[in-house]
Amino acid sequence: MMLAIGGNKRRIWTFFILVAGLCLALADMARAEVTAFKQAVAEAAADDRELAAFYQSNDYVGLWTGAGAGDAARREALFEALQAADAHGLPAERYGADALMEVLQQVRGPRSRGFAEVAMSKAFLRFAQDLQTGALVPGRVDTEIKREVPRRDRIGYLVSLRDGAPRALFRSLPPQTNEYARLMKEKMRLERLLAQGGWGERVPAGSLKPGATGPAVVALRNRMIAMGYADRSATRAYDGALQVAVQKFQSAHGLEPDGVAGEGTMTEINRPVEDRLKSVIVAMERERWLNLPDGRGDRHILVNLADFSARIIDKDHETFRTRAVVGKNQGDRRSPEFSDVMEHMVINPTWHVPRSIAVKEYLPMMKRNRNAVGHLKLVDSRGRVVNRSRINFGAYNARNFPFAIKQPPSKRNALGLVKFMFPNKYNIYLHDTPAKNLFEREVRAYSHGCIRLHQPFEFAYTLLAKQEDDPKAFFHAKLDTGRETKVDLEKQVPVHIMYRTAYTHAKGPMQYRRDVYGRDARIWSALEQAGVSLRAVQG
Repeated sequence: MMLAIGGNKRRIWTFFILVAGLCLALADMARAEVTAFKQAVAEAAADDRELAAFYQSNDYVGLWTGAGAGDAARREALFEALQAADAHGLPAERYGADALMEVLQQVRGPRSRGFAEVAMSKAFLRFAQDLQTGALVPGRVDTEIKREVPRRDRIGYLVSLRDGAPRALFRSLPPQTNEYARLMKEKMRLERLLAQGGWGERVPAGSLKPGATGPAVVALRNRMIAMGYADRSATRAYDGALQVAVQKFQSAHGLEPDGVAGEGTMTEINRPVEDRLKSVIVAMERERWLNLPDGRGDRHILVNLADFSARIIDKDHETFRTRAVVGKNQGDRRSPEFSDVMEHMVINPTWHVPRSIAVKEYLPMMKRNRNAVGHLKLVDSRGRVVNRSRINFGAYNARNFPFAIKQPPSKRNALGLVKFMFPNKYNIYLHDTPAKNLFEREVRAYSHGCIRLHQPFEFAYTLLAKQEDDPKAFFHAKLDTGRETKVDLEKQVPVHIMYRTAYTHAKGPMQYRRDVYGRDARIWSALEQAGVSLRAVQG
C-alpha cells in the first residue's frame, strides 16, 4: 500500500513537473512573441523620431492590433474617419485605408503585427494632422501666404488616442467653427447639384439689360431659378422680378448690385458648379490653417483680401464692417496673409515712407525734379530735415540713397488721420486714406500692400468702445490737437488677414468672390496634386 501511495506521489510530481515545464515553455514563447512584436515596432518606427519616442515611452504596447476591446474600438474609429476624408475635401488616397485593411488581414505573427501597428499609427498621424490643420503647407503653395499653420504635437495625438474615446477624438479634430460647418454643408449641396448636371445651360450672351427679351433671357432666368435667386416664371422678358434676382446674385458675389447682367456679372453667372465647389474646398483647407488651439479670440479683426473688407468680430458676431482697399495685384504689392495682434492706434500719424517706395518711386521723380513730391520731407540719419536744394539726387541710387522720407500729419497724409498697428515684419497695417474715391470701385486692389479702410473713424470708435465711455468724443479730442498721438488698446486684438473666395453668412446666401490674386487657383492645383478630386453625390 505504501509503495502504491509512493508511486502515485511520484506520478503526481512528474505530472506537475511536466505541466510546469509546459507553462515555462509557453511563457518563453509568449515572451518571444512580445519581443518579436516590440522589435518589429521599433524597426518600423525608426524613420519617425516622434513615433519611435512614443512607442518607447509606452513600452511598445500597441494601440491598434491587439485583441482587446480598446484596440478594436480604435481600429473601427480610424477606418470610419478615413471613409469621411472626402467629405472634408482631403486626399483620401493619401491615408491608404484599403492598403491598411490588407496589411491587417495579412498579419500572421508578432512581427507582421508589429509592422501593421506602425502602419496604422502613421496613417492616423497624417490624417489627424491634415484634418485639424490642413493637408498643405501654405508658404510652399504661394510665398505671399505668410501664415504659420498651428501644427499640434504628434505625440499628443497618440496620447489622446490611447487615453480617450477614439470617436470623440476624431470629432474634435476639424475646426469647430460655424464657418467650417456651413462650408461642409455647402460642399454637400454643390456635390448633389453636380450629380444633377449643375445649373443647366449657360447664358448665351455677353451681357443683358432689363427690358431685353428672347432665348438668352430665358436662359438667364432659368439659371437664376436653378441658383435659388428667382421663382419660376414663364415670361421671356427681363422684367423687374428678374432684375431683383440678378441684384441678389450680384450682392452674393461681390458685384455692384445694379440689376444689370453686364460683362462681369455674366462671367460670374456662367461659372460652372465645379468652380464654386473648388472654392469651397479651398476655403475649408484655409479654415483648417486657422484652426488655432485657443481660437481666434473672443474679439478679433478679419480682413478678407478677396472681399476687400475688414470686420470686427465679437464672440462670433460681426459688430462692424467696412470696405477696404488692398494691395495691387502686381509685383511685391500684393497684401500678404498672416495673423498678428493689434496693439495700438496712431491718431494724426506721420507717414514713414517704406524704403522700397522711397527708392523705387520717389527717388526717380526727384532726380527729374528736385522739388517733386514737395509735401514729403527728407530726413538724414540724425533725424534732421534736409534742404533739397543742397542735394545732388543724381548721385544716388536704390543702394546708396541715405535719406528717410516722411510725411507729417495732415489731411493729405497718405495714411489719412489714423492708422491701426499690429507690428509685424511685413510692415502691413490698417489705415485711413485721403483717396476716398477708390472705395466706390468693385475691385479695390490699389495699395502698396497695407489695408486702407473706408470708415476708419467708425472702426476706431468700435475698438475704443471697450475702454472709453464715449469713444467718439475721446477719439476726436485727440484728433483735434493735430498732433501725432499713440493710443494703446487696453486689450490687444488679434488680426487675421486672410483670403477667401468662398465664405458664409449665418443667415443669407453663400458668398463667392473673384480670385483677384490667383491664390485659390494655386491652392486648388496643389490639393488636386495631393489627390483631392471633385465628386458628384446622389441624393
